Amino acid sequence: MTPSSTQQNPLIAKLERFGPLSDGDRAAVQGISTPVEYVSAQTDLVHEGEKPRGTLLMLEGMAYRYKMRASGARQIVAYLLPGDMGDLDVGLLNHMDHSVGTFSECKVAWIKPEALAGIQQAHPAVASALRMSTLVDEATLREWLLNVGGRSSIERVAHLFSELLLRLQVVGLVTGDSYKLPIRQEELGDTTGMSTVHVNRVLMELRRRGLIDLSGGSLTILNRRDLEALAEFKPNYLHLGEWRAA
Repeated sequence: MTPSSTQQNPLIAKLERFGPLSDGDRAAVQGISTPVEYVSAQTDLVHEGEKPRGTLLMLEGMAYRYKMRASGARQIVAYLLPGDMGDLDVGLLNHMDHSVGTFSECKVAWIKPEALAGIQQAHPAVASALRMSTLVDEATLREWLLNVGGRSSIERVAHLFSELLLRLQVVGLVTGDSYKLPIRQEELGDTTGMSTVHVNRVLMELRRRGLIDLSGGSLTILNRRDLEALAEFKPNYLHLGEWRAA
């Protein structure tokens, strides 16, 4: 695959981390990635309770899955980055059980269930990579549960920043150890189960230790080894080395 095609479709870049794709496989993935839709920041793509529109595909920007309580409290349960998809089997549902909102301006596509079923039947390598992607989503959710329930506040944020670095590297969106992070402190709090004030204190401490620089909507990890050690970050749950080329 050429660099330009990777840049055009992050889903192809992501799937190729789980197994080799042929030119025909890549063309098929490109074919289900249109038409595209541009969405503003701070917009809901999916509302809980509504009928599924199709499988969401993120092409640019950053979004998140979330649940709301009657009190108005929000828990963010997943980040959706370029190359990420919503539920592959969403067509089986009568209504959505969670919402999806955007952190930033996003470019997305909606894949119809029949198109997704067709590509998986005709392209076994794509089907295998898509299923692997789903397993990674499930493993990531387990890690996030551990993050909120089992790590200290500073460890939670350090782990999140370490995870995002790897996930964005896969689709070519990291320069050095820097990446765009269009997330407000309130949203980091809703992700990690902390108040905005507490998040601010954690970020200040990470800066004081010389681990990160966060400014202008970008995060730079200044000491990757120490940040990962603080978080006890083990990237095995992302399963980025599951296959080996012959």
